[in-house]
Amino acid sequence: MSWVLRGVGHEHSFPVEGPVLIGRAPECTVAITDATVSRRHAELLATPSGVAVRDLNSSNGTTVNGARVTVGDLLPGDTVAFGKVIYRLTSGAEPPAGEAVADGTVIRPLDVGAARDALAAAPAIATNVQARQLARVLDVAKRLSGEIDANRLLNLVVDLTFDLLPCDRVSLLLLDEASGELVQACSKSRLGDAASVRVPRSIARAAVEQKNPIMTENAQADSRFGSGSVVLQSVRAAICTPLLATRDRVLGALYVDTLTASEPFGEGDATMLFAFGGLAAVTLGKLRYEEESRREAQVRANFERFFAPEVAERIAREPGAIRQTGERRPAAVLFSDIRGFTTIAESIPPDSLGSLLTEYCTEMADIVFEHGGTLDKFIGDAVMAVWGAPLSAPGDADRALAAALAMHQRVASMNDRWRHTSFPELAIGIGLNYGEVFAGYLGSERRLEYTVIGDTVNVASRLCEDAGPGEIRIAAAFVEALTIRPELARCPDVELRGKRDRVAVYRIGAADSDRPNR
Repeated sequence: MSWVLRGVGHEHSFPVEGPVLIGRAPECTVAITDATVSRRHAELLATPSGVAVRDLNSSNGTTVNGARVTVGDLLPGDTVAFGKVIYRLTSGAEPPAGEAVADGTVIRPLDVGAARDALAAAPAIATNVQARQLARVLDVAKRLSGEIDANRLLNLVVDLTFDLLPCDRVSLLLLDEASGELVQACSKSRLGDAASVRVPRSIARAAVEQKNPIMTENAQADSRFGSGSVVLQSVRAAICTPLLATRDRVLGALYVDTLTASEPFGEGDATMLFAFGGLAAVTLGKLRYEEESRREAQVRANFERFFAPEVAERIAREPGAIRQTGERRPAAVLFSDIRGFTTIAESIPPDSLGSLLTEYCTEMADIVFEHGGTLDKFIGDAVMAVWGAPLSAPGDADRALAAALAMHQRVASMNDRWRHTSFPELAIGIGLNYGEVFAGYLGSERRLEYTVIGDTVNVASRLCEDAGPGEIRIAAAFVEALTIRPELARCPDVELRGKRDRVAVYRIGAADSDRPNR
């Protein structure tokens, strides 16, 4: 059997016919150039039943069906994510619809912990009955695995439940992860009034908590089902089973009852519904995981233009990380710009100036991201960056200072590279400050951008203006925020318009006499 990993949310696919090394490095068997993929991320090995996966201590991990693994096995229909790049395992001959087919029979959906355990634990019954039940589960599993829309899947689960069991009404409840409450998502009735289905909440909650089906053969006399709605609706028998995506993850519950059956439900019916619920939950869990991964990828792609990759990933995972209305928060602010840029702009052709600025800004942005900062904006030749907004972390000031030092080093390297070109030699000045800022989306209805404003920002900008070539000017508030203080030289205090007190200033680098010539 040959296997193919087909991209989910992207078009990249590749075969797995032997050992395969996955990673960002060019020498890998399959190179995936995504920031969340490590240079040597994971190893794959084709087996007769699927693909064995081994994570190689990657930074962002390898997940199988949403669960992070060190080693694991992929079966047909399973999803695997290297960092945030997702694939689904299919046979080499099948279409990329996510179904697992072998000799015309869908077999993957049965290999689910909950369903497998339920069938193994079923009471002894006639062999031919077991065969018929297994054939029915295989059939519905095939129909479930082909569905790619969550809402249609919920309706399909309810419809298939009617095919599996002699019931009159079916209700599917989903667990709200935020509130922990069970919410009816889809209900149908053979009797024509789906709105009348009332699931006994205590029974549904018990099925979810115990992770086992709960059944009654006589609902009218069963004290567990003694709610007013059950009595008023003349419910004769009922089953409620949890929707188990994994042994520990419950997505909701599936409830069936009958008002007309002459015979009660049996244990075989409960076992059948439990197994089917497990298959439905696994399919629903995969769809949820894929939808969430696609959402995260889109959000991350938008934010990675301005934020460091790890910050963008946190924002993608936490939808409320950025408050739309803005907020006050402490942050480190960095300004840097090129000394004497006006003279440089007048001395070289516009196309050369554009190339110079593009290369320079790219290098500066990379440094900001490498040190976990937010690229606020470019202002001509100036760079504004922030640490602590939108997300803060211990050592924001330390990382901002490290970025400032790295910027000077990178400019020196660029000058060495340009020594035999037409580009002039560059020198930059940098200003750093730390304090409270207002952070949020600012602008007009036509154009909004995430930025920070306030006195802290103004002081950092002024210090940048005063910094000489190769110099970093630092406000006293920034020095106080450092956990490791470098050797600093005191500068004259700065008086700023609108501020009553003068600002104490320190510097690293060039002497104060090396003032900018702009």
